Amino acid sequence: MKLEQKVQKAMNEQINKELFSSYLYLSMSAWCESEGYPGCAKWLGVQSTEENEHAIKILHFIHERGSRVELEAIEKPKAEFKNLASLFNQVLEHEQKVSASITSLYETAMKGNDYPSQIMLQWFITEQVEEEKNANEIVDLLKKVGDSPVSLMMFDRQLGARTGK
Repeated sequence: MKLEQKVQKAMNEQINKELFSSYLYLSMSAWCESEGYPGCAKWLGVQSTEENEHAIKILHFIHERGSRVELEAIEKPKAEFKNLASLFNQVLEHEQKVSASITSLYETAMKGNDYPSQIMLQWFITEQVEEEKNANEIVDLLKKVGDSPVSLMMFDRQLGARTGK
């Protein structure tokens, strides 16, 4: 059964948001690498890959439902950041926006009585809880670390231990 037009449009918009997230985290990763934070760069690179996978997951779902994917241009991400604390505060804010977007998409599916989409989107809702939790933990840790070079080095090393899912 094809997706209702409103759901299809909202899912296509979410693909764009997920691809922008991937692009944003790639930009943040590049900034970290150039600033001497290879561990943070790695963490953000893994995050970028995951966001791209989220977009692909929605893309495949749209096709499975016999509907059309319509990709739009991806907005240029920010490339300069004040410091690590500012960057990861932006990660948290961005994840909160993505959570709101997923919730809105879920509500659209509910209004259309689109149960298969609701079931698929439950995975994204659960994922967003984890994404916000991880970003919150990093922001809280950076508050404790402050501007201490040694602490920042240890923090960077800790984030560099992240592996993909």
